[in-house]
Amino acid sequence: MQRRKPAWQIRIAKERISLLFELAKKELGSKPERSRRYVELARKIGLRYNVRLPKQVKRSFCKQCNTLLVPGRTCQVRIYGQVKIIKCTHCNKIYRYPIRVKK
Repeated sequence: MQRRKPAWQIRIAKERISLLFELAKKELGSKPERSRRYVELARKIGLRYNVRLPKQVKRSFCKQCNTLLVPGRTCQVRIYGQVKIIKCTHCNKIYRYPIRVKK
């Protein structure tokens, strides 16, 4: 039976993940390959320590090529009906997310 990681390890993993995403955002303009590597490392840490990424963070990068998705720079965003369509310009992967209408 597999045990859960200690709380201190999970806390450190979350700190490292957030730090790597911040570094990836900084490096996106100058060195996109390094930015992709930072996102890849953050994902690996999350998988190893079983840390869930928040929805906002999870939707901010391409799961296929690890590119940060910045509208107009690394992705195209379209709204079609009640669906938000995001297309990665690096690998042409398409993501579709429903849009909730506020009443």
